[in-house]
Amino acid sequence: MDRLPDFRRMAHRLAALCRLPLARGGRVAAGQATPGPPRPSLLEPMAETLALPLAALEDAFTEAARAGQNPFKRLAELHKVDAGLAASALAASLGLPYLEAIDVSDEDAERIRRLPFGYLKRNLAVPVALDGRQLVVLADPFAPELADDLRRLLGQPDLAVALALPETIVSAINHAHGEAEGERDPRLDNLSLDDFMGPPPENMSTEDLLDETSNAPVIRLVNQLLAQAVRDLCSDIHIEPYQNSLKIRFRLDGVLYDIKTLDKRWHPPVVSHVKIRSKLDIAERRLPQDGSFDIRLGNRNVDIRVSVFPTKFGERLVLRLLEKNSRILSLGELGLSPGHFEELSALARLPHGIILVTGPTGSGKSTTLYALINHINSTDKNILTIEDPVEYQIEGVGQMQVNAKIDLTFAGGLRSILRQDPDVILVGEIRDTETAQIACQAALTGHLVFSTLHTNDAASAVTRMVDMGIEPYMVCSVVRALIAQRLVRVLCPHCKEAFVPTEEDLLPFGPGAAALAGRSFCRAVGCPQCMGTGYRGRTSIHELLVIDEAMAELILHNPEAGRIRAAAMAAGMATLRQDGMDKILRHITTMEEVIRATVV
Repeated sequence: MDRLPDFRRMAHRLAALCRLPLARGGRVAAGQATPGPPRPSLLEPMAETLALPLAALEDAFTEAARAGQNPFKRLAELHKVDAGLAASALAASLGLPYLEAIDVSDEDAERIRRLPFGYLKRNLAVPVALDGRQLVVLADPFAPELADDLRRLLGQPDLAVALALPETIVSAINHAHGEAEGERDPRLDNLSLDDFMGPPPENMSTEDLLDETSNAPVIRLVNQLLAQAVRDLCSDIHIEPYQNSLKIRFRLDGVLYDIKTLDKRWHPPVVSHVKIRSKLDIAERRLPQDGSFDIRLGNRNVDIRVSVFPTKFGERLVLRLLEKNSRILSLGELGLSPGHFEELSALARLPHGIILVTGPTGSGKSTTLYALINHINSTDKNILTIEDPVEYQIEGVGQMQVNAKIDLTFAGGLRSILRQDPDVILVGEIRDTETAQIACQAALTGHLVFSTLHTNDAASAVTRMVDMGIEPYMVCSVVRALIAQRLVRVLCPHCKEAFVPTEEDLLPFGPGAAALAGRSFCRAVGCPQCMGTGYRGRTSIHELLVIDEAMAELILHNPEAGRIRAAAMAAGMATLRQDGMDKILRHITTMEEVIRATVV
């Protein structure tokens, strides 16, 4: 049963009882207390259980709120009361479950890892399942808004509330992030980058760089960078040498942020250590190099793709982080509008044809392909892929990786796949005429083919196919749909701020902007939960061009992108910007994000 409304009322009653003002959202205003007559009914059962005077209990809650301390810990300090017993007694008074321990299942861990690591630890909140019920476990009895936030972030409006001690919640968070006792990789110590602000030791030996298990400063620095990036859900680490400094930047939600500037003397040992771990030539400093290595952060396996690029001031490193056991998003989690979801669900079940996802690098094309494949994956289908690289492993799907060193290309791999009796084929990217021709032939002979192209919009994919040497009659015969997409950042639910845009604000949206006058938008503000960015996470915006009979006729006689786009819009296709506007009006993202990600 959902107890959140009851809990919110109880929190306000408890705050009033202890003469504590609640800030906006429900939490006790830090460091404040106001006089007022006590209303003891709520705490009387707790006082009786703990065998404490009611006044002592009220004072403990008041002092804990003033000091920003957990009230159960305060009771233990002041009155030698067992903190667990105190928490259990309050939970009973509120009619909420109390958890002495939290058993984190694999499903719980996946749910916890979808939320910011720092946010959960700062707020002492964790979502888990217990006896078939979805719970949010809190340590703060004055914080009902945390449950509201987690409901929104997880998309689970039925989350109920439970109480636990802070250390119980922290243990559950650590377990989900692979930091439980005995699971943690000993190299990934929870250090701070501030520990490396000075120059590196002068007596580091070659063994310091070679021994990955050593406690050498350079090993600890690299491991700290990796651990912090994984926890913060970053996609890339940039290590950039300049004339007098070494800059560290992380890419989070598609945007690069400065993390720390270190002494330039850290650069040679860091580069050498990363090269050694990536099995690259440590002596080669003139040519670019590519390599990879794996790390294990508890139960999280992360593939690190390394790119080394020589510059005037030394070699730049970019480390791309790919979590191997990440959950593949479902079609319903891609941010599709209801109309797009229904159309794509039907298209994915066609017996043959080509479905192309288009967009620039980093626009989420592979994620969409995986979601489509996962949507139709079943025991009665033989699904095979050729990718570069294989980013996620899908149960029941045969996946092949391109390998240029042995001349295994997309075209060569696709030929081999056709001899494997496939029903569905995923080609990571159509890069050349040969691959395009084989993909079209596969679609003509009764296979469903999914692939990607690098074009700015859906209509341009037709022109691109024709430019690659595919005849217009072939394009309109085999291509069933074209999906263009971009990624936009999602507003932080904790700090987003509603406003009504001015006419000037709406100018970038063109003639149709007049219809938006007076509508409520949201802007990014920034808070500790989103590290001051105003955003947390990303979603996608789409345009879906279905090749029907009328569109096929146009492609056959005049395959020009502008005409195709105009005809599709006249037939009701929503453009990327229009789909983005829908997400703006739903307070998911901002005008700035949609304008940045789209072209008119």
